Amino acid sequence: MSILVGRQLDRYYGAQDVFRGLDCVLARHDKTGLVGANGSGKTTLLRILLGIDPPDGGNVHRARGLRVGYLPQKPVLDGSRTLMAEMEQVFNELIRQQAVLHDLADAMAVAEDPTDLLAQYAEAEQRFDAEGGYSYDARIKQVLGGLGFGPQTYDWPVSHLSGGQVTRALLARLLLEDPELLVLDEPTNYLDLQALEWLESYLASWSGSLLVVSHDRFFLDKVVNHIWEIERGRLTVYNGNYSAYLLQRTEARERQLREYRAQQEMIERTEEYIRRNKAGQLAKQARGRETRLARVERIEAPTQEARVGLRLSTRIRSGDRVLMSDGIVVGYQDEDGSTSRLFSSGPFLVQRGWRIALLGPNGAGKTTLLRTLLGQLEPLDGHFCLGASVKIGYLPQSQAWLDLPTPLLDYVLEQSDLLYGGARSLLGRFLFTEEDMTKPLSALSGGERSRLALAQLTLEGANLLILDEPTTHLDLTSQEVLQQVLMGFAGTILFVSHDRYLVNALASHIWWLEQGSMIQFEGGYDAFMAYRAREERPAARGEGTESAGPRDDRLEAKRLERRLERSARDQSVRIAALESRITELERSLEEHNAAITRAGEAQDVARVQQLGSVYQALQAELADTLEEWETAAGELL
Repeated sequence: MSILVGRQLDRYYGAQDVFRGLDCVLARHDKTGLVGANGSGKTTLLRILLGIDPPDGGNVHRARGLRVGYLPQKPVLDGSRTLMAEMEQVFNELIRQQAVLHDLADAMAVAEDPTDLLAQYAEAEQRFDAEGGYSYDARIKQVLGGLGFGPQTYDWPVSHLSGGQVTRALLARLLLEDPELLVLDEPTNYLDLQALEWLESYLASWSGSLLVVSHDRFFLDKVVNHIWEIERGRLTVYNGNYSAYLLQRTEARERQLREYRAQQEMIERTEEYIRRNKAGQLAKQARGRETRLARVERIEAPTQEARVGLRLSTRIRSGDRVLMSDGIVVGYQDEDGSTSRLFSSGPFLVQRGWRIALLGPNGAGKTTLLRTLLGQLEPLDGHFCLGASVKIGYLPQSQAWLDLPTPLLDYVLEQSDLLYGGARSLLGRFLFTEEDMTKPLSALSGGERSRLALAQLTLEGANLLILDEPTTHLDLTSQEVLQQVLMGFAGTILFVSHDRYLVNALASHIWWLEQGSMIQFEGGYDAFMAYRAREERPAARGEGTESAGPRDDRLEAKRLERRLERSARDQSVRIAALESRITELERSLEEHNAAITRAGEAQDVARVQQLGSVYQALQAELADTLEEWETAAGELL
């Protein structure tokens, strides 16, 4: 049964169409993720479907009496209430009934004949119990706790909450309201990993309908069973979660590309026939074909997947040991001169090629550790050192340094030794168009800023990347591009991220910060979560468990020895990635060689020169990659 239907919806700003003729249907119990590039109209569509904004064309039908809960990106709550009072607004009727029960109990205590009062009390108590009166307080505390609000926050005025806390508070209230349809616009932006896992579990088992805009690929994998994608003003429906959507979209685009190419060949043959015969004996047949050709519904070329053509390369390979320490205490100095200790790391050793994800609750010290390793903060105790030939490249979470009026191309020229042609070539390989190169930096989108930062890291030739929330504010396509580039990086990566999809794909090791210590785990995100579940089960039964962190230096030394022994496996993975890149480069060289030949036959000198520059760059990269592969293969032997 459909509960929300949009028919032939139009939305435009001035002469620019956001979408036109868009159709969508949400059925009862559907859990649908709405995805698309930034600016494609996702939030606009939500507001139209909810009746907040009218469409410029078309109509929306909502099931009669449909109870809807909506979480916008910038929510507002009544600042005069406390957090608990805001949650209790959902249960005003139960609270009123509870007050009636108290009044009846007081009256019975002093009545000479409480018979009638007893009957009233029994009836009122039965209704109160049936409607959840004895459990609403526990429900409030369960939901608040799941979203990261402890008992100490219950009496906080809502007006004192941060923007992220207000978002979580409204989300908690919506979950308590238990609407038939829950519409969420970027609900995961301010949740730590523990809150994300709780929300995913809650929504996965929830019986209502869900329509959610999210850039969290892992969340979409866990929660939704349909994907709506807005692209070029059209909406396409895919069955399944995010991973299923990626597979279906790839298959659909490959099929569309085959059909497009076949149709283009047919059109070329037909147009050639018309040109040859329009004035000859077959002119009638030519005119007939021309008429039929005009009626053919043209197949659009599918959107090509964004691919960065230049990998992050390292000018100098680091030593086998990239970062090492006997243990440091991480924290910071307060304004009054006192120190705040966040955690003790224990001994650690980072090998070349490792990709370490720093995870843990908000406030555990992840970014503080990055700043310490960058030399921006001193350890409170202990020391660490970098290995031989280590060059650090840093990608901060904040990109305020790009809020400049300087045009993109001019900025790259100022920040590098590249000449004009080299700067344009570099930006082109990171998906910047000629039009983009004249944009001021302040006008770049989140995805464009991320690609520019990657281009800068390429210029620096870093072999140790330190990244702080690299996918923040990126749309799904930009996240996929960033992930592709990082997975092709041959150096070492240490990164903080709430993007579990990226962590799962990229991380070879997890460093988990919690309760003043750091757990070092070899393996990806799924393996680490399984390990945590195994460790927590005995604790839940009240059984004693050994600490997952290092107990003493000797135990940690043994662990480090085992990691060194297993590093050959990481080397094999690296070799496989290099071999894949070599194959890709060889294929690109063949394609460019053919394109140069065609341009030469057409006497297009400018095109030949342009393609020739790219061809030379590909040749140089292939030579570097082959050399790197030979070195890696020799080390493995």
